[in-house]
Amino acid sequence: QVQLVESGGGSVQSGGSLKLSCASSVNIASPYCMGWFRQAPGKEREGVATTKRDRTPMYTDSVKGRFTISHGNGDNTLYLEMNSLQPEDTAMYYCALTWNPQCGLTTDAFDYWGQGTQVTVSS
Repeated sequence: QVQLVESGGGSVQSGGSLKLSCASSVNIASPYCMGWFRQAPGKEREGVATTKRDRTPMYTDSVKGRFTISHGNGDNTLYLEMNSLQPEDTAMYYCALTWNPQCGLTTDAFDYWGQGTQVTVSS
């Protein structure tokens, strides 16, 4: 059974930083893709950053240069380091994975999801 547990969310001021963690019950070298998504109130869930099995990252334009997705070293954890946070980054952040090779930044290719961790950025 696949379980994903996110942590590391919180409240920060504009310009601050947070590092999110996603603990996986499966070896994170196995899925074809893993990634981070977010959903703000009243908006659709969107892809933030994903990485393929070969560790190739993909970022949505609004976070390029500010966010970094990475794999832990042997601890089955996926990370999202977020710098220069802005109020528009406020959302619930979700970790997800899939064995579907047709994966990218869209939600429909991902099969397994965590419960989410809230990120709130104040101006």
